[in-house]
Amino acid sequence: MNDLRSVNSSELPRFYQIVDHASWLERFLPLGLQLVQLRIKDKPESFVKEQIAESKALCDEFGCQLVVNDHWQEAIDAGCDFVHLGQEDLVDADLEVMKTNRIKLGISTHDRLELTTALELNPEYIALGPIYHTILKAMKWEPQGVDRVAIWRQLVGDTPLVAIGGLTVERAPVVYDAGADSICVVTDVLLNDNPKDRLSQWLQLSQ
Repeated sequence: MNDLRSVNSSELPRFYQIVDHASWLERFLPLGLQLVQLRIKDKPESFVKEQIAESKALCDEFGCQLVVNDHWQEAIDAGCDFVHLGQEDLVDADLEVMKTNRIKLGISTHDRLELTTALELNPEYIALGPIYHTILKAMKWEPQGVDRVAIWRQLVGDTPLVAIGGLTVERAPVVYDAGADSICVVTDVLLNDNPKDRLSQWLQLSQ
């Protein structure tokens, strides 16, 4: 897999899909998806391990970069090379073990303090969200807005910037223009009446 820090931020895939089950990948990867996060919450460890293994096999087959959300030890055990952590998860993660295993890291941020914490870890990307109101989960943060994307663009320097939260194909151009290297979505594709068609729209837009 490509090491995202070995290329300019402009080469970070401009579209980033989150899924909650490997079965989505069977439908999405043939369309040309290049960057995907497996995000599983509140499931038994055995289920998580099975899903990571299946997702990794599919991503390897199609040349897609798999990012595992939260479950860093399971990711290492499965031979994965990329993990995404929220700020709370950073507290419990063994960053030294991750470093020893050459795990690439993406980190969520919502305010300046979190951004400072994230940048100190030299991650492969910084995620900012929610840009707009999101129905994915209850958030204690108000929507960041496009102006915050532009501010983060200046603050993160050469670190790739990922925008997430309430994003749609229609909202995407202004977010890219504000400085996001990549846009990450969940519900805009997964809850669409035709997820494959919606994903195709995203992939065409992000070329």
